[in-house]
Order: sequence, then C-alpha cells, then structure tokens
Amino acid sequence: MIGLINGQVQYLMAPTACIMTTSGVGYDIELPLPSFCQLRLNEQASIWTHFHVREDAQLLYGFIDRKERDVFRQLIKINGVGAKMALAMLSAMSAAELKMHVEQDSESALTRIPGIGKKTAQRLLIELKDKLKNIEVDSSNLEFAMQPVPISAEGSIIAEVEGALISLGYKEKEAQQAIKAAKSNGETFVDTQSLLKATLQQFQSFK
Repeated sequence: MIGLINGQVQYLMAPTACIMTTSGVGYDIELPLPSFCQLRLNEQASIWTHFHVREDAQLLYGFIDRKERDVFRQLIKINGVGAKMALAMLSAMSAAELKMHVEQDSESALTRIPGIGKKTAQRLLIELKDKLKNIEVDSSNLEFAMQPVPISAEGSIIAEVEGALISLGYKEKEAQQAIKAAKSNGETFVDTQSLLKATLQQFQSFK
C-alpha cells in the first residue's frame, strides 16, 4: 500500500495533483480542497495517501496532514459514505472543523455539504462521535492556510473552481451561483486558491 509520496508537483487541476517522485514515476492524487490549496506548482510536497480500489478504477486520495487522512479513513467506514462524499466533506470543512461540528451536534453544518440531507447528517453525528474522539486534529487554525498559485486568466480560474466543485458533488448551478456571489463585491481573483476559499465560504451562507 502506498502511504506517503514525496516529490515535485508537476500538475495542478483541482482537485487533482500529479506528483513526480525521484524515481521518475508520476502519481495522480485527488485531494480535498484545503490540502490542494497548499500545493504549489514545481515545488516539493509530501502527501499522505490512501489507496482506494473500485471495480472500475484504482485511485489515490491525498492529504497534507496525516490526521486528515485518518479522519477520511474513518468516514469511509460509515455505511453509505463513499470516498467521494468523504472528500466532499473534507473539502467543505477542515478535519478540525468537522470534529468540532460533531462534538457540538451541529446538524446544520453537515447539511451544507453536497449529498448530505437531514437524516444522513443525524446518522453521521451519531456514528462519528466515537470514530473521531481519539483522533487529535490541529485546531489551532480552523480556517485553512492558502498558498497563492498564480494563473494568468481569471476565466481559467473560474472554470477550474467550477469543475472542482462539480466533481465534489455540487450541482453546476450551485457552483456558478456560489462563484458569482464570491465575486459580487467586484474583487478580481488572481489565483485558484483564493477563489476556492471565497466560494466555499459562500456555501456556508446558503443554508
């Protein structure tokens, strides 16, 4: 099993990154958006990975923080929570935020995540209490840090953010509305990461 990959970031297209190791092998890795936003093109990265096998594919999911991977692994043990939903959950909020919402029985916070309705949120709150209580996540900064990755055209940034959100389960219209709301104050976003952050914040206010 591949547990940790060290290498140079060769390619970034949210939520996927390609990491080239010193042996010359490139790995395509899907990451939750907070982890993705910490990667910088052509720089070195260490990514904790989870190897996931489906009938039609073999996939690598990656995380900057090992504890975040631990949370992901607990999520996919829950009946009805696949890797895609787990990735969406850790894209909508950090592992520390998820644990905090579970401890506070915050049903409304979970229903903001695409694919999670009221009944699913209630079940997740019950099942995650025991699964997450022994995982120590870094709660010193509940808002993930962003590293700027310049992209020349704002249109490319918008397209990439929209594609990333759709791949995580948001409907196209929802993604477009959130992006529009994030840009409503006239701010020009010069990198994917800043627009992703602003757009995810919009989803928090929609429900």
